Amino acid sequence: MSNEDITLTAGDAEVVVRPGNGGRIGGLRIGGVELLRQGERFGCFPMVPWCGRIREGRFLDGATVRQMPLNSPPHAIHGTARDGAWRTARVDGHEAVITHDLTDPWPHRGRVTHVVTLTEDSLTLTMSVEAYDDSFPAQIGWHPWFHRTLVGEDGAVGEDVRLDFTPAWQEERGADHLPTGNRIDRKPGPWDDCFGMPGGVDVTLTWPGQLELKVTSREEWVVVYDEQAEAVCVEPQTGPPNGLNTLPRLVTPLEPLEATTTWSWRRL
Repeated sequence: MSNEDITLTAGDAEVVVRPGNGGRIGGLRIGGVELLRQGERFGCFPMVPWCGRIREGRFLDGATVRQMPLNSPPHAIHGTARDGAWRTARVDGHEAVITHDLTDPWPHRGRVTHVVTLTEDSLTLTMSVEAYDDSFPAQIGWHPWFHRTLVGEDGAVGEDVRLDFTPAWQEERGADHLPTGNRIDRKPGPWDDCFGMPGGVDVTLTWPGQLELKVTSREEWVVVYDEQAEAVCVEPQTGPPNGLNTLPRLVTPLEPLEATTTWSWRRL
């Protein structure tokens, strides 16, 4: 099938999926109000086959050291799939399935499948990575750009979003922006930091008087990035930044890696 944009609707919710633009969620509108930033850094892109930064772009793959392109010097960041071609496998009612075949510069053959399911009050994203020939380490995550303020249907700009979450720890961030391996108590924001939530990711974004949105996942890692004036990012993922080196999850031909996140909302 083609890589043209897909629009799903349920009640007054509408989501746009863009297979031709890195498989990202291009927009999410609730009652006509756009929740995701538009423009240069926009929507929500899949992070796969790794999340965040890999130190100097190198990771250990069995006994082999692999080198990824340094697209955020001196590191490699956010995987390869967001720059790759995706194709539509199926669109059925409120659900779309898109796929991406891993290719250069990633050294292993495999396939990523992304299932996007919309209901009247939630969006569920499920991603899996399968290996074709041999095993390899991988990560899965999502990188949404939520608007800091929402513009109502009447054009009025609301208050800044409020973030509420209670992590068990914060990964100490070194000068190179990567976790040092030390776990510390949560520091005040602004953040570009990874947090541990062993009971599962659970972060609430509240736009006062407008909308409450909960980001949940069974995974225990979440990166929160709110250093920009225009947007905040809440990124569930299967491991911390540099995780291909520090906490690898192995994908085998018999055992794919799968993760799910759900965004659920209610009007205020």
